[in-house]
Amino acid sequence: MQSDDLNVSRETFAKLEAFSDLVLKWTPKINLISKQSMQDLWSRHIVDSAQLYDLAPPFKRWVDLGSGGGFPGIVVSILGQDDRIKREFILVESDQRKCAFLRTAIRELNLQARVISDRIEDVPPLAADIVSARALADLSVLLGFAERHLKPGGTALFPKGAKWSTEDEAARTEWSYHCDAITSKTSPDAAVLKIKDIKRV
Repeated sequence: MQSDDLNVSRETFAKLEAFSDLVLKWTPKINLISKQSMQDLWSRHIVDSAQLYDLAPPFKRWVDLGSGGGFPGIVVSILGQDDRIKREFILVESDQRKCAFLRTAIRELNLQARVISDRIEDVPPLAADIVSARALADLSVLLGFAERHLKPGGTALFPKGAKWSTEDEAARTEWSYHCDAITSKTSPDAAVLKIKDIKRV
């Protein structure tokens, strides 16, 4: 493991390492990440998730949609402890086995987070300051989820791959929004889309 890309306390780094160990332990059973990316877990998943936390404006409630293996939901929950500010992290996941993993990680790492085991569209609006989602759906779908679960003035953070601009162009036929595309720390072709003021056209 390398901490070069993360400016965190020793305690936080230890929790990130403990979480990565949990991911590697559970993945053979429930396929949290691909076999190919298990060798590159730190940069492909940990650092890629952590960059969202660095881009977030001040917040009290962070909602991660389709949390799956805990990226970015568990990672940002760990980083949130470093600031000693009372915050709430909510992870929404419909797969029961992945929910069991997420709850195990939260318990073993003593995180201030909770899991909602339901489909995103069935969860009552969560009035989040931040909504995140990683490798979940195309941008048009994500914007619908964000509109439902963000409070007014909230921010969505969506990491996207090399085709992000194509998704952005397609989404603007259905949605009006302000978007800053920030180059990803882990891939020069990818971007984190920082989105506000979402309205359906």
